[in-house]
Amino acid sequence: MTIYQFLRLFVLWACLPHFCCPELTFRRTPGIQQMTAESRAPRSDGKILHRQKRGWMWNQFFLLEEYTGSDYQYVGKLHSDQDKGDGSLKYILSGDGAGTLFIIDEKTGDIHATRRIDREEKAFYTLRAQAINRRTLRPVEPESEFVIKIHDINDNEPTFPEEIYTASVPEMSVVGTSVVQVTATDADDPSYGNSARVIYSILQGQPYFSVEPETGIIRTALPNMNRENKEQYQVVIQAKDMGGQMGGLSGTTTVNITLTDVNDNPPRFPQNTIHLRVLESSPVGTAVGSVKATDADTGKNAEVDYRIIDGDGTDMFDIITEKDTQEGIITVKKPLDYENRRLYTLKVEAENTHVDPRFYYLGPFKDTTIVKISIEDVDEPPVFSRSSYLFEVHEDIEVGTIIGTVMARDPDSTSSPIR
Repeated sequence: MTIYQFLRLFVLWACLPHFCCPELTFRRTPGIQQMTAESRAPRSDGKILHRQKRGWMWNQFFLLEEYTGSDYQYVGKLHSDQDKGDGSLKYILSGDGAGTLFIIDEKTGDIHATRRIDREEKAFYTLRAQAINRRTLRPVEPESEFVIKIHDINDNEPTFPEEIYTASVPEMSVVGTSVVQVTATDADDPSYGNSARVIYSILQGQPYFSVEPETGIIRTALPNMNRENKEQYQVVIQAKDMGGQMGGLSGTTTVNITLTDVNDNPPRFPQNTIHLRVLESSPVGTAVGSVKATDADTGKNAEVDYRIIDGDGTDMFDIITEKDTQEGIITVKKPLDYENRRLYTLKVEAENTHVDPRFYYLGPFKDTTIVKISIEDVDEPPVFSRSSYLFEVHEDIEVGTIIGTVMARDPDSTSSPIR
């Protein structure tokens, strides 16, 4: 190696940082962190900060919230390389909470917190530090700003904005149908650990419903849930922080779920045969009686329409659907005559007016019944053979002479005597 090469290597070595020099160090004890600023310091990105003309530099201190010790909580230590340990320097603290929440030992530079701190109230504090000569009161270090960041602990359970939710889902929904989403919030720091990572689980409501652990979406878990069998369900959802692990805090909410109706039930007549009676003297339009098919559904899904589809009385009777009562009203269509016919038979059909194509396989959504109508006799007045009679008689006829005959008959089947 030549002398020229040796001199180049020596100059290069002199310019490089030497790891035997003091660095910015952290010394931790439970709930305590000490930070001493010396010649150079590692930053959070792993690079080394080099002091040029300043005696200190730092970024931030860290402090755990909710400290429960009896003594003041130790935050950290400010130190200048101008401090010879002879008490000639005085450390001064200013900024957020300085002198009240945070105090500094003016001789040693030790910083303490005077009370418990809640991160949810304030996450960090910005302060300024300065070191002055105690005798001349002149600064030996320029004022420098630093941050005390409050580290989170898991001291807040997840909370739901509502204690009770109400939701609905159509009956007969397929498995996995979304019902409602519930969301809990956690006031802890989401960027620090899992304190604010919430996982959802179902405590009550299985096997009918499930909940997605990450989203809180409640879904149906059983097929063919029938409103006619059970309409109301109560589901209890738990939100647990720490990713749902043991030791996490939790909160719950109740979700009342109602199965809404779909048209999955056809109408049904309670009887196969219905007997009605009507007087033969009833005028056209007279209500003979009513028929009604029952439907387990509700609202429009239970609406039916009635019609006469067969029978020997289709010309003599009619049927009207009464919307309010959902009954079929049978009325007289033509005049009746007991002596001509005493019994009529009708085949009546009831059919849903709103059929859901998804449930055709449960049909047909109609039903029939037989209606027998008996005609009752009425005591009708005698009927003359003619509407008028004309007789001729001589003026001198004797009293008691028969001049003609009128004739009447009883139209009733009993043929009562006539006089």
